[in-house]
Amino acid sequence: MTEDPFVAHRGLLFTVAYEMLGSAADAEDVLQETWLRWAGVDRSQVHDPRAYLVRAVTRQALNRVRALSRRREDYVGEWLPEPLLTHPDVADDVELAENVSLAMLTVLETLGPVERAVFVLREVFDMPYAEVAEAVGKTTTAVRQIARRARNHVTARQPRVSVSPTEHKAVTDRFLAALHTGRIQDLLELMAPDVVLIADGGGLTAAALAPVHGAELVARMLAGTDRAEDKAMLVWLNGAPAIRFESDHGRAAVSLVIENGRITRILATSNPQKLTRLDHPTRLRR
Repeated sequence: MTEDPFVAHRGLLFTVAYEMLGSAADAEDVLQETWLRWAGVDRSQVHDPRAYLVRAVTRQALNRVRALSRRREDYVGEWLPEPLLTHPDVADDVELAENVSLAMLTVLETLGPVERAVFVLREVFDMPYAEVAEAVGKTTTAVRQIARRARNHVTARQPRVSVSPTEHKAVTDRFLAALHTGRIQDLLELMAPDVVLIADGGGLTAAALAPVHGAELVARMLAGTDRAEDKAMLVWLNGAPAIRFESDHGRAAVSLVIENGRITRILATSNPQKLTRLDHPTRLRR
């Protein structure tokens, strides 16, 4: 018996929805809605099931983005994408790992819904312009212009120099060790002078409500955090080495952006509603 195309491409469809929404829970809702629609489709009229399903997921995700805009406006403090536990082999696909990273997803949040959809479909999944145009309800000419603007926008905001998984892991290991010692100098040696700490507690846990700028201030804040009872481990989140903390008070996930061997951005999520995917790896694929 032939596997249903939706099941065969589920990993891809989830990745598309997650890239557009930054939320696994919302991506799952989009997949459920797409499945219900797919169940009622006359399959004999669908010549390319994969392309059809990607278009359907994109449209549902765009509807969901618009519905979520008010929820984001009312969010307490900084909003970060939901981190996902992944297998280390995600890093083998360098382009996929870069595009599903928390750093990239944070940049994508600064795009409008259609710009984000066009960027994801064209730049990440390499869909033809004509198919992207059909998915977002625009002309091919308009999509080419949108793609160019989105690409320029993202390029201006993403890390200028990518690092290898080996280097990323080495810096993450040193950062974890520095957190355990609590020595400010150890932390300062790892961070760029203009490092930024962004914390997402969602109003449910203690977290800075605005970004914290500067190595001195960030180091003092981190050094003053009592992690004596925390169980910390290096894990792979969104295709890159990261840190997971567990304690009686809850859990947290910390991802680092690294350039030229120094940490330039620290993304710390402690909102428990966003940490439900840290126990079992999520399959991300193109």
